[in-house]
Amino acid sequence: MEMATQLRRSRARAMLPLMSRELIDLAKKPDASLAGKLRAAFSTEKLEDGSAVIADHGDFLYALESASAPQLYIDDEPAPPMKNLDGDLWYATARLLQGWSHAHFYRVDGKMLGDKRFDTAAYMDESYEQPGVPKGQVSDMMVHESAVYHGWKVSWWIYASPGVKPDTPAPVMSWADGHRFIQRDMRARLFPLTENLVHSKKIPPMVHVLISPTVVEDPVNGPYTPNGHTDMRSLLYDTVNDDYNHMVFGEIFPKAETMYKLRSDGYSTGACGQSSGGICAFNQAWQYPERVSRVISRIGTFTSIQWRWGQQAEDDSDRYGFQKPAQALEGGEMFPFLVRRRDKKNIRVWLSDGAYDHELPFGSWPLQNIQLANSLKMQGYDFRFRFSNNQHNTEQGEAELPEAMTWLWRGYDPAKTEETYEQDAVEKERPLFRVGIVNRSAR
Repeated sequence: MEMATQLRRSRARAMLPLMSRELIDLAKKPDASLAGKLRAAFSTEKLEDGSAVIADHGDFLYALESASAPQLYIDDEPAPPMKNLDGDLWYATARLLQGWSHAHFYRVDGKMLGDKRFDTAAYMDESYEQPGVPKGQVSDMMVHESAVYHGWKVSWWIYASPGVKPDTPAPVMSWADGHRFIQRDMRARLFPLTENLVHSKKIPPMVHVLISPTVVEDPVNGPYTPNGHTDMRSLLYDTVNDDYNHMVFGEIFPKAETMYKLRSDGYSTGACGQSSGGICAFNQAWQYPERVSRVISRIGTFTSIQWRWGQQAEDDSDRYGFQKPAQALEGGEMFPFLVRRRDKKNIRVWLSDGAYDHELPFGSWPLQNIQLANSLKMQGYDFRFRFSNNQHNTEQGEAELPEAMTWLWRGYDPAKTEETYEQDAVEKERPLFRVGIVNRSAR
């Protein structure tokens, strides 16, 4: 992509929050220009399929083109009637809880429009740029060739928040799918929220090491898993062994330490990821709690994706040249039971999922996350479980990330190298999580 095109897209993204606020305020006190501005802001496809929504600091604006009056549902409840503009154009505003994702869909003439639900993050205030807050520094993309994975190459970046000192080892977090976190004003908004939380002294100054599962050509506009390497991403992230730790801590962190000094104690090291990256972050701590003890797992794939029968593959290798195991291999579906039956590990876990997450042949994402949460509770782990109504996307995890980071790093003392994590007294008094059916009647 030409540099001029990249700059135009960057400027457009930088304008999105301002445009959102302007449109939402106009919709609250509309004038004759609102219809034109809504059509300019949203594509025809979005206005017709129900995905036209913007949010800013908990304020939401919905728009839809429909010949019949639509019924908007927010978080599965009917919203007040939408207002009509310019014939077929309808709109509504709502004030919704920040730190959560909110689902919406429409019914038109009694039928669900397109059979589609849409999740939108209501970002917390800390996720937005704030005046007077110093900014950190992020490196250019680097490429690492891994010995653990037989020459496989991955992209990675390093970010240092304000307050990180060149001569003082800093706390550090490893982020799976690192390319999803490097845009300041999109998706997780990791850098602004880190700067805001450091500025308000809710978390310590820290370094983020952001690692992708393959080489990323276009981190801004490219697909979730670049170059179609979904199977290789799963091998890195879903496999229940210590290989990924060997690449991260044995190969990439030493390179990172040539730029910033890093703490090497588990007390000062965290990991985060979503989907396969979510189980990856948990597995990092499970395999090596002395090196990484703080975990954020979002929509984690605690299912049988990398489970193996034990038979040798006919060609003895996959398309990347790695030999397929002849022995049986446990998959992520085992974690709820491993947590219940194995000795307690000294880790702190923020776990997050949603009622509309995947149901696939590999397993049930919502049920496995609920089981894992109950296992952590039963064994006395220091954990927090956030369960929303989101589908398999990152909207909930992105909305709650400031709260998750604050909780994960609470009480951090740079003078210490270890702490025994204990379950909060309030959590001990709470009951186990129970399951309810949300999309069928009881009879």
